[in-house]
Amino acid sequence: MYKRILLKLSGEALLGEQGHGIDGDVLESYAEEIKTVQEAGAQVALVIGGGNIFRGVKAATIGMDRVQGDYMGMLATMINAMALQDALERRGVQTRLQSAIHMDQIAEPYIRRRATRHLDKGRVVIFGAGTGNPYFTTDTAASLRAIEIEADVILKGTRVDGVFDSDPEKNADAVKFDKITGDEVLDRRLSVMDLTAFTLCRDNRTPIIVFNMNKPGNLLKVINKEPVGTLVEWDH
Repeated sequence: MYKRILLKLSGEALLGEQGHGIDGDVLESYAEEIKTVQEAGAQVALVIGGGNIFRGVKAATIGMDRVQGDYMGMLATMINAMALQDALERRGVQTRLQSAIHMDQIAEPYIRRRATRHLDKGRVVIFGAGTGNPYFTTDTAASLRAIEIEADVILKGTRVDGVFDSDPEKNADAVKFDKITGDEVLDRRLSVMDLTAFTLCRDNRTPIIVFNMNKPGNLLKVINKEPVGTLVEWDH
C-alpha cells in the first residue's frame, strides 16, 4: 500500500446537493473515509479547495482585484479545512492544521519538518491557505506540499471515476483511462490539474491518481493500489 499520501479535495465537492456552503453529510462521509485509511496505516496529508465558499478567479471576472480575490479564496480554504479537522477530531483522529498564512489562533504556520514529524506520529495533517501566494491554485499547493513532504502519490478526489477522453458529465460515451502518461494528458489537453501543478508533478516524477471520492471505500482501495480511478504516471 502507499505509505504517505497527499489527498486533494475540491471545495465544490463539499457542496453536496446544496447551492452553497458545506453539506454536513458529505463532510462526515469524507472524514469517515480518511479515518479508515489512517487506521489502515497510511500517513495522510490533505489539501482542500475553497470553491464552495469563494473563488478568486471568478470574482476577478466581475471586476474585483485578482490578488484580493485570491487571498479571499485562501481564507475560504481555511474554513473548509477547519470543518474537516473538526469532523476528523470528533472521530478520534489526531490532526494538525497548518496554514500558509499566519493565523496563530486557529492553525500552526506551515513548517515542512514539523509536518513530516506529525505524519510520522500518525496525525492527519491538513494544509490550508494554498501556497500563501496569489495566482496559484490549490492544485498547485497540493503538488508543492506533496513534493515537500515526499508523498508517494497525489490522490485527487473528484466526483467522477477518473480521467476520461472527454467530460463524462456532458458526454455519456466518454472513455475512461485506467492508466495514462503525463505527456499524453498534455497532448490531449485533458483536465487533470492546472499546468503549473502538473509541471511540478512531472519535474519531480510524482504520480497522480484521479478517482471518485464520493463512492464509499474508494479511498481505501486506492491506498491499497487496487484498480480504481486513473493513474497518471511519467515516462522515465
